[in-house]
Amino acid sequence: MTDHVLAAIDGSIFSERVCDYAAWASQALASPLTFLHVVDNHPQTAEADLSGNIGLGAREHLLEELSELDEQRAKVAQEQGRLMLQAAKERAIEDGVAEPASRQRNGTLVETLEELAGETRLLVMGKRGENAHQDSEHLGSNLERVVRGLHLPILMVPETFKRPERVMIAFDGSKTTRKGVEMLARSPLFQGIPVHVVIVGAETGDHRSQLDWALSTLRETGHEAEGAIRAGEVEATLHAYQEEHDIDLVVMGAYGHSRIRHLLVGSTTSEMLRKTRIPVLLLR
Repeated sequence: MTDHVLAAIDGSIFSERVCDYAAWASQALASPLTFLHVVDNHPQTAEADLSGNIGLGAREHLLEELSELDEQRAKVAQEQGRLMLQAAKERAIEDGVAEPASRQRNGTLVETLEELAGETRLLVMGKRGENAHQDSEHLGSNLERVVRGLHLPILMVPETFKRPERVMIAFDGSKTTRKGVEMLARSPLFQGIPVHVVIVGAETGDHRSQLDWALSTLRETGHEAEGAIRAGEVEATLHAYQEEHDIDLVVMGAYGHSRIRHLLVGSTTSEMLRKTRIPVLLLR
């Protein structure tokens, strides 16, 4: 079954917004909402292995104590996660979701999401996790791995919530973004919301025909749609359009055939994701 909105939460500053956007998406899509918390029992820092420095007499005893500490940390993490899941469910109920569910798993976030991908319609997660650096333009490593590893729509949310009223899709004519336009056209998630289609590039006949196709596809399903072809650097051009038209949510294909592709691969991973202050829906 591929119909759940899955919201990944942790102790980060983004988790409340994950709850809010997930509740909005769940109701708009008429899909059940499940909150997920993953307890990663692998230490995040290189502080743990002191065994090589332990004297012979104390080695066995200290290793036992270290093992007990690890076990205690795992129990605390599980209890914290349980409390976060309960709070998330209560927040979703306040937002109008009838029966939100929750799951707690042990392991890594990426592996857990891969296991659950088959029953997930939309994944909602924050820009960074609780262990990430808090620089406002830093992107959490988990998000980068998830974007590369999962083949399902991912809604990356910022620190503030605003119900989307205007949506922009970054369009390059690729198979992924054409599918994105078709998905956006028929998805109840965007019903009644005006859609802006933006191509970054030269004003050519090919670009004009691609834009005309996208606009007609959206208008055929009742959307108010407008579009633009703008020359310039991709991220700066999209950001300027977003600001100019007060866009609330950006839709992007994670992989395309143009410069948009380079926002999400290689060493230049997602300038758009790093700098944006609004949610980004990534399509694969």
